[in-house]
Amino acid sequence: MAGSKTALVVTVCLAQFMVVLDATVTNVALPTIARHLHFTSGDLQWVVTAYTLAFGGFLLLGGRSADLFGRRRLFTLGAAIFTVASLSNALAQSPTALIVSRAAQGIGAALISPAALSIITTSTAQGQERRRALGIFAAISAGGGGIGLVLGGVLVTYLSWRWVFFINLPVGVGAILLARSYVPESHARHRAGSFDLAGAMLITASLALLIYAVTEANRYGWLSARTVGFGITSLVLFAAFLATEARLAAPLVPLSILRIRSLSVAAVATFLIVGGLYATFYLGSLYLQGVKGHSPLQAGLMFLPQSVCVAAFSALSQRLMKRVTPKLLLTVGLLLDAAGLAYLSQLRVGDSYTHGFLPGLVCIAVGLGLSFVPLTLTATSGEQEEDQGLASGVFNTSQQVGGAVGLAVLAAIASAVTANASTGDRAAALVSGYTTAFTVAAGITLTAVIVVIVFLPLHRAPASTGAADPG
Repeated sequence: MAGSKTALVVTVCLAQFMVVLDATVTNVALPTIARHLHFTSGDLQWVVTAYTLAFGGFLLLGGRSADLFGRRRLFTLGAAIFTVASLSNALAQSPTALIVSRAAQGIGAALISPAALSIITTSTAQGQERRRALGIFAAISAGGGGIGLVLGGVLVTYLSWRWVFFINLPVGVGAILLARSYVPESHARHRAGSFDLAGAMLITASLALLIYAVTEANRYGWLSARTVGFGITSLVLFAAFLATEARLAAPLVPLSILRIRSLSVAAVATFLIVGGLYATFYLGSLYLQGVKGHSPLQAGLMFLPQSVCVAAFSALSQRLMKRVTPKLLLTVGLLLDAAGLAYLSQLRVGDSYTHGFLPGLVCIAVGLGLSFVPLTLTATSGEQEEDQGLASGVFNTSQQVGGAVGLAVLAAIASAVTANASTGDRAAALVSGYTTAFTVAAGITLTAVIVVIVFLPLHRAPASTGAADPG
């Protein structure tokens, strides 16, 4: 890869790393944040929910805006919003200030992620150069969460919870400066028609309400009037969105893009996979700290092998893509993910880290490393260049919504099983909840395997948009 292309990939991956990192780095700091800012137990979850809600809700809008108004422009705008919001978080003196700033971070992330992925797919040449770039991007997307747990533990232990947000400032500023030097501006070739404001508002509101409904369901009940009402409203808004897009000449999301099998299969598979991945971080962290008694720093370090394995096997996946079909690589990787989750479903209170938790974690990490490169390439390879930002938005939306829904469902299952456990041993009751959730996560991942086997076309390399055109 030429020097300028390497600098471009480094720039966009730097920003993507910042976005992925922030999804988990804050988790370790939550207890400290609660003490310092006097959060109630019910409001503390909004430190995470506000970010996820804004991120998932604005992704499709961010992806299409990148195509229409300029991918570098939206990338740098998103990085600027994210950086300023990080500073605001670091200086927050009240729960309200922190939650509002976290939502602003989510909006910045929703502009960065689809723009970053579409910059790679439109600025690198078909073949090895694009595979290598997407491999780096996929490794960061899949493995950055584990690094976030480690970094969060280090910062909270040796500095302050505020450094969880201060750490974003040099990264964000660096990404903005590098983008101005190394990232060419690019747009969709055909940008006729007005911006679809109605469609943007409908899909953003629909996704935000869906994520809000599932993340709050554990608090109010899955069958409560509140949860069901928000869920129905989300579906009504989504139906209105589809009706609006079908009649417009220049819609936010041309419905024809959803008929591209490679994108739709990758999006569905990603939706299913990421729920299990988020559950691994969340439930695994609870197990290591709440059951095994490890400190936040120790628990974070115990996830470090996950990031190492994802990076190593993402590199291997890039090489294997030249010899085997994406479908085969995806299937093998997802089967390993399911096997790792099934292994974790056998955890016991007395298990050691090396014999109980680590083998399952490594198996999941190897599977993610093998599967995320072909998954990302499949999702972004069947569209015209003018739709790359939108395709990236669809793919990223499936990740965020899948993560939010999957985590909410699995956390509810774990809580329900723990509450109804017959044993009087609190640790055993907790573990029974976690292992049940891991069993369900394994089943969800096997469903993703079936989707890939049945619906993904069998070919050696995904269809490509061709050589790069920087606009």
